[in-house]
Amino acid sequence: MPEPLPDPLAAARLLVGELVAGRPAEWDLKGELPRELLTALGARGALCAQVPARFGGLAATSRANGEFTAYVGSLCSSLRSVMTSQGMAAWAVQRLGTREQRDTHLPRLTGGELAAVAFSEPAAGSDLSAMTTRLRVDGDTVVLDGQKKWITAAHYADLLVVFARYDDGSGEDAAAAVVVPASAPGVRVRRVADPLGCRAAGHADLTFDAVRLPASAVLGGCGQSLQLLVTAALTYGRFSVAWGCVGILRACLDAATRHASAREQFGKPLARHQLVAGHLADLFVAEQSATRASEHASDRWDSGSSDVAMAAVLAKHTAAELAAHGAARAVQVLGSAGAVDGEVVARAYRDAKLMEIIEGSNEICRLLLAQHAVTAANRRP
Repeated sequence: MPEPLPDPLAAARLLVGELVAGRPAEWDLKGELPRELLTALGARGALCAQVPARFGGLAATSRANGEFTAYVGSLCSSLRSVMTSQGMAAWAVQRLGTREQRDTHLPRLTGGELAAVAFSEPAAGSDLSAMTTRLRVDGDTVVLDGQKKWITAAHYADLLVVFARYDDGSGEDAAAAVVVPASAPGVRVRRVADPLGCRAAGHADLTFDAVRLPASAVLGGCGQSLQLLVTAALTYGRFSVAWGCVGILRACLDAATRHASAREQFGKPLARHQLVAGHLADLFVAEQSATRASEHASDRWDSGSSDVAMAAVLAKHTAAELAAHGAARAVQVLGSAGAVDGEVVARAYRDAKLMEIIEGSNEICRLLLAQHAVTAANRRP
């Protein structure tokens, strides 16, 4: 029998373990990831592992990439957030770009360059239909004007995939995604100071002041439906966040069970006190539930199912809510040991809260799920 081919994600996992072990607390307190870490992982294709091999990617399935994302998330949510950003950028290029654009940009994203995806604005967070950033056609170029707010990984990014209203002079209400070099004249990147969670993920606010770009920078080359554009990128992001939350829960479960087994109070380990054991049981249930929801969603992606977008919403909402509650239980179990800034469950407590907000807040996810349930009920005979 031929020798089995090496698993590229196994190699990526070993690399992450080697480069990350023991350092996330330091990065969290400093609010910065080492550039060389991001470049090393990016150059291995590990930050966007689902990109096909012909573009230098690892050609991972959603399920395999999900487990890898959970592993990274269990170590450092800031690094996992950068991975989510890179993956969203790569998926936007794959899904929306022309063949030439894929050939141009994807090898850059698997070769060490970093990317961020810019949706939200000062007055357009959950309601992206309120987006005011504009991209207008001017001869054989386009001009970008506007602002974006709280963009993950923008502090590190070489490329920015910016979503904007598209004005080609026809008067139609259209949108576009455009690839913008972060170093382009008129681009200003302002770091978000002291975020609550994912402190080292490089959140930044962006300003675009008459940024002139070639028309070929517009993915797909023309205006499209804003809902189509946003859904395409957000679906990938929701998968990644869901699996990242699985990682948060696994880290919390590990820390809480270890502490409760070793720490004694009233003459016996904490784990043998029923109320503490209840917290551990709830953490275990949360981790298992988030994992199953994420596996279900990834299986839908890998099978090409038509309900993949809703499966992603369900997984993200379930995993984020469970991670936020689970991290709180882990802090409760560890007590003062878990209240030290930078410590694993303290980081998880802050990071998980942000996961209930990004890529569609809990409230938005619930509205989408309710609408889906009503639509499904009305289709039944």
